[in-house]
Amino acid sequence: MARKKKKKRRKRSGARTSPATRRPEATGSSPPDFDRRSMDKTMADIGRLLSEREFESIDEANAFMQQMMSSGGVPSFEPTTPLEEAQELMYEAFEASGRRRVQLARQALEVSPDCADAYVLLAEETARTPQDALALYQKGVEAGQRVLGPEVFEENVGHFWGIIETRPYMRARLGLAFTLWETGERDAAIEQAQDMLRLNPGDNQGVRYPLMLWLLETERDEDLVTLFEEYNDDAMADGLYPQVLFAFRQHGDSDQTRALLRDAMEWNRHVPDYLLGRRRPPRLTHAHVTLGGEDEAAAHVMAALPLWHNTPGALEWLAGMVEKSGRG
Repeated sequence: MARKKKKKRRKRSGARTSPATRRPEATGSSPPDFDRRSMDKTMADIGRLLSEREFESIDEANAFMQQMMSSGGVPSFEPTTPLEEAQELMYEAFEASGRRRVQLARQALEVSPDCADAYVLLAEETARTPQDALALYQKGVEAGQRVLGPEVFEENVGHFWGIIETRPYMRARLGLAFTLWETGERDAAIEQAQDMLRLNPGDNQGVRYPLMLWLLETERDEDLVTLFEEYNDDAMADGLYPQVLFAFRQHGDSDQTRALLRDAMEWNRHVPDYLLGRRRPPRLTHAHVTLGGEDEAAAHVMAALPLWHNTPGALEWLAGMVEKSGRG
């Protein structure tokens, strides 16, 4: 794999959503710290508001929005179809906790069986087995396909996530991909993830990160090289450390492998300690992680550690490199 030009690093401050590495477990009555899906309601309302008006320029549209925000915010629209009514219930569910979330999701499906987000939430909250989750995610995907229709899939490839109506479908596909992997349908899981990136290469959902690990585990090297090249400016632990492991598999203790490790450690220095068992990673208690932080490292190692263990000599090499860096 040819080494790419060194990338400009993102700032370490702030937090991001940790890309899921496994199917979300049922959370029962435990409320989420913050469900980002609830933010889609504001975006949907903005989209409806702008669609009702014609602007001669982007500047005019921006000025209108600034005026709207300064005068009380974006108005909430009343649903006009069963699906819109069901989606409103889901926005309420995303902000609820415990049994209320499940009740609202079931109510949404009574209003409209095409509400993909309802199937997703039920898979997260009520599925007792991966097979239960698989059935619910599949229903969510099918619902999303019915709602969107074939033209959306043909005309909006490349910026799929930018259309608010596609997001429930994409969330269902992500859950489906994870659950397919969990149930041993590995090729199917990989195909799901790859097609999601085809639809939305901007990858707002972080699909590429578990896909990197899946391709490493199944030794699909050509696909992995293509993925690394597509996202060669990635500056996350989830994107950097898989490149290190892959380079070690391909080249061993080479200049390229060492350079990739230096880049990865520059971004997040905690990952090697957790991989090597020198420190116990913190318990992850929320959905967001700090860029370059210990929680980001813990989230990555939780998913990636078996791959390092199963790569002969990788952890020993990593330990030696840490020693040489003066951090041993």
